[in-house]
Amino acid sequence: MPEFSNPFSLLKNDRLLTKEELIRSIRFMIAAEYEAVQLYEQTAESTDNALAREVLLDIADEEKEHAGEFLRLLRELDPDEEKFYKEGYAEVEEMIARLKK
Repeated sequence: MPEFSNPFSLLKNDRLLTKEELIRSIRFMIAAEYEAVQLYEQTAESTDNALAREVLLDIADEEKEHAGEFLRLLRELDPDEEKFYKEGYAEVEEMIARLKK
């Protein structure tokens, strides 16, 4: 399970999350969704039970959808973050183009 630190120390208690805490929490949730995908796919690949495999892979796909929802929310909460994703995407595109030569 996740080895990440808790994105905030208290749940709803005496105050609401700040915008920065909410953003960190959403990032944590994205990581948790991808970790769940890994767990479900790895378990599906490790069993010969067809029903379990089908259910686990279906749930893994649902977790990917959740990650997409959180990424979209993160984009809305912190529009500047998307520029980093675009920069990373462009770097990989350059590597792909270089390797295809």
